[in-house]
Amino acid sequence: MPQTPAPAQAPVPGAWEELVASALLGTERRTPPGHAPGRAAPTALLDAAAVETVRRRAGLRPARSAERLEPAPEDPRPPLPAPAARRLTMLLADRPGTAGGGRRGTAPDLMELLPQWLAAANARGFAAPPQALPALLDAARGRTDLRPAALTFAGPRALWLARLNPDWRFALRAAPGGGAALPRPEDTARVRQLWEEGLFAERVALLAALRTRDAAGARELLASTWPTERAEDRLMFLDSLRTGLGPQDEPFLERALADRSRNVRATAAELLSALPGSALAARMAARALTCVSVDRTGAAPAIVVEAPHECDADMERDGVVPKPPAGRGERSWWFGQLVEAAPLGTWPARLGGRTPEEIVALPVADDWQSELHAAWCRAAVRQRDAGWARALLGSPTAPEAGGPGAVSLAERAKLLGTLNAGERAEWVAGFIATHGLSEAFQLLGMCAVPWAAPLGRAVVDALNIARDAGSYPWSFSGVMGLAERCLDPSEAGRLDGLLAIPDETEDASPGAGGYWAEAFQRLVTTLRLRAAMTEELGAP
Repeated sequence: MPQTPAPAQAPVPGAWEELVASALLGTERRTPPGHAPGRAAPTALLDAAAVETVRRRAGLRPARSAERLEPAPEDPRPPLPAPAARRLTMLLADRPGTAGGGRRGTAPDLMELLPQWLAAANARGFAAPPQALPALLDAARGRTDLRPAALTFAGPRALWLARLNPDWRFALRAAPGGGAALPRPEDTARVRQLWEEGLFAERVALLAALRTRDAAGARELLASTWPTERAEDRLMFLDSLRTGLGPQDEPFLERALADRSRNVRATAAELLSALPGSALAARMAARALTCVSVDRTGAAPAIVVEAPHECDADMERDGVVPKPPAGRGERSWWFGQLVEAAPLGTWPARLGGRTPEEIVALPVADDWQSELHAAWCRAAVRQRDAGWARALLGSPTAPEAGGPGAVSLAERAKLLGTLNAGERAEWVAGFIATHGLSEAFQLLGMCAVPWAAPLGRAVVDALNIARDAGSYPWSFSGVMGLAERCLDPSEAGRLDGLLAIPDETEDASPGAGGYWAEAFQRLVTTLRLRAAMTEELGAP
């Protein structure tokens, strides 16, 4: 009589979790369920795990099949030329080196060239190769500075991929409506619906986009819901009015001066002070003019300052912050805010009809010069006044690197931003020729890329001087990195003479010549690579 097979043992609830616990803790501390401790316990654990694995797989029930994915959208832009596509693959595959000791070798830093490549590809309107999209999204995920250009280049297919991979969800957050196109200004129904029903990020993007195309319409849209918006949202929305700011925005901003949020009031006051013809600018000018005058009783004329003794309610309403930061006196704090918000055009009449250059050259009594000049610097930047910016910058060849008016190189960098690109480059070239590179890093960051020929020559000459001085190049690594990205590739030929290792003088740092030769070789290689990249992408 055939034997009846023994009935299969029913699975024990939690058996798999017990086996996992035994594996993690070790069979000496926790014996597998149903087995005795000893040398055979590890084998028994593996056997039990194998049986349980088969049981778990056999016990799975068929699941409903997932819905078929919608195809990725078409990208109508022209494809990249094949050489440019290969170059993109190389740029995306590069990773920062791990070598220490300050020595980078002669290989270009390809990841630092990727932003420039993306800008050039976007300017030419090319579509990203589909096979490059994952690496492109990974690169943008790790570097927020890459995201705008990378997502523009990646196009609609990147958003399609981002919906399938949580690691790339940043692409959906960066695109209004998760990639949905913003409505056109003339589509008033859709604009109104998105403004009233959209997420905060969508509404900010909508307002910014409308502001660039229809400044008045964007302001009216904001005004329609302004009283019901949260304070933090009002602040972000108000900031969008910087684009296209003009006199027609003054009535709305004047009403915002009475806002219950201090930050909103301060932003509205800042925007109004950037309009020299506004009523707020006139009020601030009247206050500031009472604080500054010319004393002609001495041997030479001098500016005297009488800072305000109080910050009244009207001053607060116009954006003056009453409480100074730690370590700052109240009167100097109030005075600086008044001068910063006053139109610069009011000062020549107050100070004897002098030009901005003559005003800046006047001595200031009682140690008020740095406070007064710093406020004028901020006013010149806010009002985009190139004439006053030139006066405060002074000559780039002046003996003092700080200049006649700016209190720091950071102030000078901001003032340079009010000048056109050619004048900016010429000024920085003169500064480098006089003061060298150690003070010029912030100033170089304000110059258009590629650097104009006079600026490029000044940087190369200064690097050559630093090499001849015999020090190591590491203190100039920041400038060298900027040169790799910003120097005109046509300058590569001028650098060939700097590639040889120079003879070391007695006072030179050991091995410095070799390090400099490496740095210049890397610079030349990078410049020629940038030239090849431009050629591969073709004419814009």
